[in-house]
Amino acid sequence: MTIVARVIAISNQKGGVGKTTTAVNLACCLAQSQKKVLLIDMDPQANAGSGLGIYPQNFEHSIYQVLVEEKPMQDIIVESQIPLLHFAPARQDLAGAELELVSAFGRETRLKEALEPIRPNYDFIIIDTPPTLGLVTVNALTAADSVLIPLQSEYYAMEGLSQLVKTTSLIKKRLNPKLEREGILLTMFDRRNNLSSQVEQEIRSHFPNEVFAAVIPRNVRLSEAPSHGKPALIYDRSSAGSQAYWEFSQELLAKYFKPTATEKPKTSRSRRKSEAAADSAH
Repeated sequence: MTIVARVIAISNQKGGVGKTTTAVNLACCLAQSQKKVLLIDMDPQANAGSGLGIYPQNFEHSIYQVLVEEKPMQDIIVESQIPLLHFAPARQDLAGAELELVSAFGRETRLKEALEPIRPNYDFIIIDTPPTLGLVTVNALTAADSVLIPLQSEYYAMEGLSQLVKTTSLIKKRLNPKLEREGILLTMFDRRNNLSSQVEQEIRSHFPNEVFAAVIPRNVRLSEAPSHGKPALIYDRSSAGSQAYWEFSQELLAKYFKPTATEKPKTSRSRRKSEAAADSAH
């Protein structure tokens, strides 16, 4: 039986919750774990590429042509500096796709159809979505097997979560019956802030068995890495942010593959104890 990629859309209509940071670093960690990965940028801000040292202005075609002009996905894919990690870039013209797709036939399934021929080439396809619930995001969720929800550890982020849950339920009902919630990933966690701990407790209470054990801390190296055109794991593997994303990636991999990683990730408890020391050192 041919094994095809698991397609994971990273989505949250609230901006600034770490979607792109999660997409880039998860894709990198999976590739470093010897999995074949395709990262697709579907955000008109096109920040995922710069996080890999890939700049979309250097390419003639992007995901816009796939969605609007039905160009084959294979024609826009480029290799990254990281072995086993490929990338499908976005450009700012993707913002216009929302309007151009309104009257298009099969507008919600353009990405799904484009991915079908290449899914056997990868173990994972990671989709970075924009902070909206428009047609571009609908295409991502319709093409995905699951949606991963990064959630900033603050009160207002929790308010947006209910709307995203409703949207994904609607897409599951009308467009993509197989769509699942991959899980909720807590990001920008500040162990010095009681609110972060309160949010974590509440989210784990409301969504038992859906919140990943790994928690992504606020970390200077995570913020610095994109300006150097590198994922955090490549920029500074020892930082608290890198270790947290590595732990998360191994947790995700364990759901679908037997553990094969050579480096044993830290446990959540040991990682949290070391966050303050790691942050101060970096």
